[in-house]
Amino acid sequence: MKKRTNLLALVLSITAITFTLFGCSSDTGQKKSIAAPGSATETGGGAESSGTNGGGADQASADESINEQVLVDQDGIKITATEYVTDSIWGDGIKLLVENNSAKDYTIGCDALIVNDYMITDLFSADVAAGKKSNEVMYLSSTELKAAGIDTVGQIEMYFHAYDSNWDNLFKNVYSKLETSEFANMDTTPNDEGQELYNANGVRIVGKTVDENSFWGTAILLYIENTSGQNVGINVDNMSINGYMMTPLFSTTVYDGKKSIDDITIMSSDLEANGITSVDQVELKFHIYNAESYDTIADSDAITFTAQ
Repeated sequence: MKKRTNLLALVLSITAITFTLFGCSSDTGQKKSIAAPGSATETGGGAESSGTNGGGADQASADESINEQVLVDQDGIKITATEYVTDSIWGDGIKLLVENNSAKDYTIGCDALIVNDYMITDLFSADVAAGKKSNEVMYLSSTELKAAGIDTVGQIEMYFHAYDSNWDNLFKNVYSKLETSEFANMDTTPNDEGQELYNANGVRIVGKTVDENSFWGTAILLYIENTSGQNVGINVDNMSINGYMMTPLFSTTVYDGKKSIDDITIMSSDLEANGITSVDQVELKFHIYNAESYDTIADSDAITFTAQ
């Protein structure tokens, strides 16, 4: 799970904020579809497809509301969900009252956030001194909601942690589930249009689009589904584009029974250094491992696909 250092916390915060504001994939320009070498582009996963869970709205419908609910009440830490909110910049979120009734100062955060069965990046970290309270908002990444095709938030699952100034855990992975007023209207149809790249060991990976105009360079959008019976992590090894080796930025965790939409990012500097102006053929391997023990589940054979 998460290794907490000051540097890592800073990097994660910057990454999460950048992802939310700009997204890993730009909405401007034509995205290429992914296909097996020599095949026609698959139907149903058009380059501008943005989801099946309600037409790909820019953010959730803003019709959601919640009843006040205690999410965590453990070891002197109490977290209460009080309101569903929508911000013009940050998007949708859950307002939380965090109470620290213990004798020590703690940082409270989220190990995992799952919306409508999709892994979603949270923007939430609260430093609460002993005996104090804090009103916070756990924002749901609007970019990731859109990528998953979620326009109605019905269910939110959260895994909370708390640690002190020495990075010692008071608790971690404390689970809570919150249903909104739109729970009955929640659509969990998989947003899995595209070219299937891997399907074994309870893990299915579908290549959706290639965006050559993403914020950092080029982004390869993936749909991932985990029915393996364990939480898995996935990395990418031995990646090449048009025959040139690349250094991909990609690491994702998908809990058992859940789905994820995530990008493999290739920095523009890496492409420019190799004179690549168009991503045409991609080859890579997936490294799949248990997210808790880091034991290898599978290393895929080389997978090749084209961008059209």
